[in-house]
Amino acid sequence: MLDPSSSEEESDEVLEEERRDVLVAAGGGSPRSLPPPPRDPRGREAGAARAVSPSPSVLSEGREEQERLQREEREKRLRLQLYVFIARCIAHPFNAKQPTDMARRQQKLNKQQLQMLKERFQAFLNGETQIVADEAFCNAVRSYYEVFLKSDRVARMVHSGGCSANDFRDVFKKNIEKRVRSLPEIDGLSKETVLSSWLAKYDAIYRGEEDFCKQPNRMALSAVSELILSKEQLYEMFQQILGIKKLEHQLIYNACQLDNGDEQAAQIRRELDGRLQLAEQMARERKFPKFVTREMENMYIEELRSSVNLLMANLESLPVSKGGPEFKLQKLKRSQNSAFLDIGDENEVQLSKSDVVLSFTLEIVIMEVQGLKSVAPNRIVYCTMEVEGGEKLQTDQAEASRPQWGTQGDFTTTHPRPVVKVKLFTESTGVLALEDKELGRVVLYPTSNSPKSPDLHKMIVPKNSQDSDLKIKLAVRMDKPPHMKHCGYLYALGQKVWKRWKKRYFVLVQVSQYTFAMCSYREKKSEPQELMQLEGYTVDYTAPHTGLQGGRVFFNAVKEGDTVIFASDDEQDRILWVQAMYRATGQSYKPVPASQAQKMNPKGGNVNTDTDRGQKHGMDEFISANPCKFDHASLFRLLQRQTLDHRLNDSYSCLGWFSPGQVFVLDEYCARYGVRGCHRHLCYLNELIEHSENGSVIDPTLLHYSFAFCASHVHGNRPDGIGTVSVEEKERFEEIKDRLSSLLENQISHFRYCFPFGRPEGALKATLSLLERVLMKDIATPIPAEEVKKVVRKCLEKAALINYTRLTEYAKIEETMNQATPARKLEEVLHLAELCIEVLQQNEEHHSEAFAWWPELLAEHAEKFLSLYSVDMDSALEAQLQDSWDSFPLFQLLNNALRNDTFLCNGKFHKHLQEIFVPMVIRYIDLMESSIAQSIHRGLEQESWQPVNNGSATSEDLFWKLDALQMFVFDLHWPEPEFAHHLEQRLKLMATDMIEACVKRTRIAFELKLQKTNKSTDLRIPSSLCTMFNVLVDAKKQTAKLCILDGGQEQQYHSKIDDLIEETVKEIISLLVSKVVSVLEGVLSKLSRYDEGTFFSSLVSFTVKAAAKYVDVPKPGMDLADTYIMFVRQNQDILREKVNEEMYIEKLFDQWYSSSMKVICMWLADRLDLQLHIYQLKTLIKIVKKTYRDFRLQGVLEGTLNSKTYDTVHSRLTVEEATVSVTDAGGLQGITMKDSDEEEG
Repeated sequence: MLDPSSSEEESDEVLEEERRDVLVAAGGGSPRSLPPPPRDPRGREAGAARAVSPSPSVLSEGREEQERLQREEREKRLRLQLYVFIARCIAHPFNAKQPTDMARRQQKLNKQQLQMLKERFQAFLNGETQIVADEAFCNAVRSYYEVFLKSDRVARMVHSGGCSANDFRDVFKKNIEKRVRSLPEIDGLSKETVLSSWLAKYDAIYRGEEDFCKQPNRMALSAVSELILSKEQLYEMFQQILGIKKLEHQLIYNACQLDNGDEQAAQIRRELDGRLQLAEQMARERKFPKFVTREMENMYIEELRSSVNLLMANLESLPVSKGGPEFKLQKLKRSQNSAFLDIGDENEVQLSKSDVVLSFTLEIVIMEVQGLKSVAPNRIVYCTMEVEGGEKLQTDQAEASRPQWGTQGDFTTTHPRPVVKVKLFTESTGVLALEDKELGRVVLYPTSNSPKSPDLHKMIVPKNSQDSDLKIKLAVRMDKPPHMKHCGYLYALGQKVWKRWKKRYFVLVQVSQYTFAMCSYREKKSEPQELMQLEGYTVDYTAPHTGLQGGRVFFNAVKEGDTVIFASDDEQDRILWVQAMYRATGQSYKPVPASQAQKMNPKGGNVNTDTDRGQKHGMDEFISANPCKFDHASLFRLLQRQTLDHRLNDSYSCLGWFSPGQVFVLDEYCARYGVRGCHRHLCYLNELIEHSENGSVIDPTLLHYSFAFCASHVHGNRPDGIGTVSVEEKERFEEIKDRLSSLLENQISHFRYCFPFGRPEGALKATLSLLERVLMKDIATPIPAEEVKKVVRKCLEKAALINYTRLTEYAKIEETMNQATPARKLEEVLHLAELCIEVLQQNEEHHSEAFAWWPELLAEHAEKFLSLYSVDMDSALEAQLQDSWDSFPLFQLLNNALRNDTFLCNGKFHKHLQEIFVPMVIRYIDLMESSIAQSIHRGLEQESWQPVNNGSATSEDLFWKLDALQMFVFDLHWPEPEFAHHLEQRLKLMATDMIEACVKRTRIAFELKLQKTNKSTDLRIPSSLCTMFNVLVDAKKQTAKLCILDGGQEQQYHSKIDDLIEETVKEIISLLVSKVVSVLEGVLSKLSRYDEGTFFSSLVSFTVKAAAKYVDVPKPGMDLADTYIMFVRQNQDILREKVNEEMYIEKLFDQWYSSSMKVICMWLADRLDLQLHIYQLKTLIKIVKKTYRDFRLQGVLEGTLNSKTYDTVHSRLTVEEATVSVTDAGGLQGITMKDSDEEEG
């Protein structure tokens, strides 16, 4: 059957309109404002045409166009600025990580895929596929196709993006589970096997032949995109979300140095410092947001400080790393050390020299030696290498003619300025030589800045050596540890450290994310000679100091009470040092070299900013913008809105849930830029509600999470540790609460259309749970169950009207009911009843679990729904003609659906239905009773008594009508027990009366018919008498079915009709036996003529004797006996063939035989003193013997056959036979009472 709401012919526009109609009424939500569309070229043409004759409208359009362009420019700049902040969050996260425990989202289905799916299932049903399936599976697929796939509710859900292939498969699985459970058990085949087989066939139909090979690749891509994303994938995603071009991203990436972990960490430190300063400024100026209570103002400052300190702790807990593309997201361990929770005290953290010990890896590669002349070419030479204070390594041996190795030695050292020694040896040939001979050596002092490429080094040779120009080619590579940020030689002079101006080797060491130290090292020393902690210092370029000798360009680090002057010999080196120290100090001021500052502002005005902007293509203002000066609450609202729009339009059925990568970036943004959790969830709720009002499918569990967070926050439970509640948050929460309540009530009222076929799974139940939460006054006081029930009842009352209205629109019942004929109205109402029942069944199947808390409410909804239907039903029934019985199928349809429902059986509508049909049923039975009575009377008057089935035409018609009437009433399954019992009792009694009348009329007809038959041996029982006999037999059988009713009086009444039939059967048997016995009596009367002493006997004897003198006179033959025997046998055969009841035939034959023997016995008894005539004797012997044998063959029992009467007859005839054999032996002609097989039949 078609789904009540299905209509495949509806256009997409109608679907979209209906989809919006379902939900727009929820809370007055207006459609979302989308980014302005591109300008229509036709608009430009029209504007150009009107430009010929200027008018106020043209000027107005020009202003509007200019305003639009300005608005688009502002939005573009805002998105670029937002992308800069997001890019920094992605580049260096330190608060959040991508969640791995989120539910996997399935690929959503679109309209094209749904249409293709319909075509594939239709092709299967048409037999156009190669998939082999049995009839049961085909029926299941047909039901799935008609009810689910063709439903416009499913089309709306697909259009809204809330449907996945998994939803389609689950619906099919639930359908077949019910079907398979109802199938009978099959030996050797479990129902689980059938289920798995059917699901495999479903998958084959779903995929189709052409997509079978593509599926694995698509699933692999789906798995990757929904899991952990790399930084490059996150960048690309948010470029799409914010509409950022690839070139703009590359410019921002390079200008922000997103691949430089040190720069990003420094940026974070500057941002956090700015947030602390902003909090202090707010505390000084007492400019706070408006809070619910004034006590929250001071608490707000403490929350700002603690949040920044927590971020500092998170940043501090990150390991010092180079960062870059290989930077891995690490699980954060919040530091318990409170040393950096208050950075105002400079004495809080003190470093020792052991805290800044570094570890270096050196690679020494010896390539070859040149200029070796003092050794014979065939001598063996080798090199050794060592880092002073460490182990010594040796190369392979080589001939002096080719001193080449390419050997690498790896060393580790803690000396920032290690000493590397490489020596060249030759093997000593002397017998007494203990050591090999050293040919030369070289001593190197590498640093991390030293060249890494191979180079020739002149070796120091012993005195008097011939190798004056001995050189060795080698490479020394010294790595830069992650926490060594810069190194090199500088001049320095300070007040507390480096008190003498001289050149030293400095290393900038990062001890932790917030602790840096400037250290000076000597050669071969692990610990610094002196160090200065950079916390609190400000670095800047300075002019040359004339009084200091050494160093060409200067810069300094200044702190209250201390100034340290540095100088370098190279301008580029100075810039690198200042940049590195700028990152380390975390200062907000960015140093600018004096030469560049003069170019930028020679007269105190910024007249040459295009130089730097040209280098950064206009991105400088976004990159250098201070994040602390932005309203990140508004920026985040925009970001979250754009992200949600992007998410709902991607290829996944997300139901409003962000992807793991999106959650990660949003979490990081909120933590880094101080977006309050309540604001975040309020914005999220607002966006979700808007999307839901506009027809998108949103998971109510997601709404519940955000609402619970906001409710907990507003009521002071600190879900995120924030105890302050602003007035704006509270007002917005109340507004959101009202909108959400309206939305939920609207969704419950449209539950068939918002959650079609129970999809998304569990969504309706979650909606009801959320409604209960929204109705709570606060988070601590539970709402009374009756209040929730009251709201749900109101929603379901609306749902009944909505569902029925949609149903009548689909069935087009209104236009039909106004103009149709009564028969057409009844047909439409019957079809509408089928649809109503299907709606109720779908509600029970797909939605009853959600309303399990209030099953009576769903029953009330069904009653309300049916009461709306009853209006149309009553109207159609009133239009029917009197005594028209076409409406009974309507009652059966509705009653069968209602009587098995616990809540609807004998409910309001059910009772109304019974009240309407009670008079009709009674009227129908009355008319049927009268009709049957008349048919009996007319039928039996005109009855030809030709055999029809088990009786006559009249009896068959009677019994069929009685049975059909009883089956009709039984099929009504009248739900009210008392009336049902009354109907049954009345029909049984009526059947009894009708059968009784039939039996009596048949008895009379039998007797009349029997009287008309003759009494000679020519009598053959007419078939009409057998038919009458069969009518009584059939009546006996029918009473067991039509008249039995358990109980006292009814059972007694039934026994009366049984007794009547039995008595009637006995009577007609007696009548029939009397008739056939009368034939025997006629035969015997003919034999009586041969009695001794009678005139006829004397006349016959005299005539015969007189004639015998002249001619050969024949003696009397056996014609009379043969005629009678033939009469008996043929009538036995007629009865045996045409009477249907064996038991009554046996009774008839018993009585017939007994009566025949009795008549013969009485005839013989009357002639006890007379000797039988030879003709009499022969005839009787033959009649008795043949009668005995024939009835024995017909099954008459021995006890009846050998009765006393028969014995008496047998004895008399035996005596008579013996007497005749003495007087006239040949007179019997071989006829004897003795048994003989030679006798003819």
